Amino acid sequence: MNRIFLIGYMGSGKSTVGQLLATQLGYGFIDMDAHIEGKLFKTVSQIFAELGEEQFRLLEAQCLHEVAEFDRVVISTGGGTPCFFDNMEFMNKQGLTVYLKLSSAELAERLELSHAYKRPLLAGRKGEELKQFIAEGLTRREPFYSRAAYAVSGEIESTVAQICGLVESK
Repeated sequence: MNRIFLIGYMGSGKSTVGQLLATQLGYGFIDMDAHIEGKLFKTVSQIFAELGEEQFRLLEAQCLHEVAEFDRVVISTGGGTPCFFDNMEFMNKQGLTVYLKLSSAELAERLELSHAYKRPLLAGRKGEELKQFIAEGLTRREPFYSRAAYAVSGEIESTVAQICGLVESK
């Protein structure tokens, strides 16, 4: 398999798993948010604030199609990427899609410990408000995420090992 698309809610570990997985497989690594930021020389938060979510999602879809041209690459998508346009169908046709599946409680714990305030959709949310927001968002996104070829869960190292096993069996 030439391309591996990692999908999942923010905080699921897509970037961390993606970097480790790419290293282990000898693949390149692309973080979609970093790719978009590099193209516009602005943070995702700035892009959201200046262009709005709709324009960001259009840009995100365009960038997804660009990076899907690369071979031997692990692509960490944004949490909302699979939920817009035909992105999930497109990724399933272009490579191996893997959903990093965590519960809303696990996600809230990770995001509370990280710098959640840097994420435009989480700005100003914490505690119970953050947990509720994540639970609702995950419920809305689950129908898209569940269309991935595979779903894996667990700690970072075991997740990387599971995905390596999937790649080797292909």
